Amino acid sequence: MARYTGAVCRLCRRENQKLFLKGDRCYSEKCAMVRRSFPPGQHGGNMMRRKTSEYGLQLRAKQKAKRYYGVLESQFAKYYDMAVRRPGITGENLLRLLETRLDNVVYRAGYAMSRKEARQLVLHRHFKVNGQIVNIPSYLLKEGDKVSVKSTDCEKIKESAEKNASRPMPSWMSRDGEKMAVSIDKQPEREDIDFDIEEQLIVELYSK
Repeated sequence: MARYTGAVCRLCRRENQKLFLKGDRCYSEKCAMVRRSFPPGQHGGNMMRRKTSEYGLQLRAKQKAKRYYGVLESQFAKYYDMAVRRPGITGENLLRLLETRLDNVVYRAGYAMSRKEARQLVLHRHFKVNGQIVNIPSYLLKEGDKVSVKSTDCEKIKESAEKNASRPMPSWMSRDGEKMAVSIDKQPEREDIDFDIEEQLIVELYSK
């Protein structure tokens, strides 16, 4: 499957916002957004002064969300179609679907330092959903589902869990530290999602 393999720090600089794609580096002074907080490229500095069109704003909102959650263009379009078919506000439905992906829940729970690392851990069969091993990062979790670590002996997961022990948990999840498991207590609401994104702009883009 196609996957972006370039320098991920360029993506944060292009969106002018930390997307936390690099794990520990994003929390240090080595972060590209700290050292060079302007778009990449020869004319990056000039782009900050340009007036952005309505379409440009919509496109940037979509690109930012897509890169933040680490999904492909085709995947993102499918999530939008699913959001349209669900009752409620389309933009909120879209963010709700992205938030309840298994790789995002693993990252939110603190078992990985980035969503990319969480995706890799899921692919390597390190997590169970309701007692069954699931190796599909895009698996959508429902209210009442329980995600647990297959083996608490995995040093990578233990190290990440220790580093992220003080990270606040989303209100729609609860964590059992001793068993290294999290439960989905409810579907996330818009106020539960701390991502700075104007989802209505994404809806306007796809509605054209």
